[in-house]
Amino acid sequence: MQCVCTVKEFTPVKDSQDGYSFVYPFGWQEVAVKGQDVVYKDVIEPLESVSVSITQTDKANVSEFGSPAEACPYIDASLFLFAVQDAVCYCCVQKEKDGRMYYTFEFASKAPNYIRHALAVVTVANGKFYTLTTGSNEKRWGKMKPRLEQVIGSFEVVERFG
Repeated sequence: MQCVCTVKEFTPVKDSQDGYSFVYPFGWQEVAVKGQDVVYKDVIEPLESVSVSITQTDKANVSEFGSPAEACPYIDASLFLFAVQDAVCYCCVQKEKDGRMYYTFEFASKAPNYIRHALAVVTVANGKFYTLTTGSNEKRWGKMKPRLEQVIGSFEVVERFG
């Protein structure tokens, strides 16, 4: 993992080996989480984090999962670590960036002692299904949403050859 040029309030990350890049809020620290390619989180507000997961797929494009609304139940299941969390998907959007289709989701998951409001973006490339998820405690969502939208908007995957 290599961090490239720092922009005010955000730190860019470029993973050349896995073929993705994104930015995360300045000051968050990298932590190891089993099953995730990379995770950065706020030390003070542990529900404020960003993670990237990568799984193999036989799909060539994210649209093969259906429209964003059709894919939402499948995506929901892949985003939650604990089956006890109830999830509500508020919004599903598709966008094209540099010829690649991305699906973006806004959702909230309820655990026994908190609600986490989150954004996720998914795409397919290189025979892999990429998921970037970021979020915060529902109580801080109003403050964090614009920053987390920048994280989601910055996520980009490139084809790898060789």
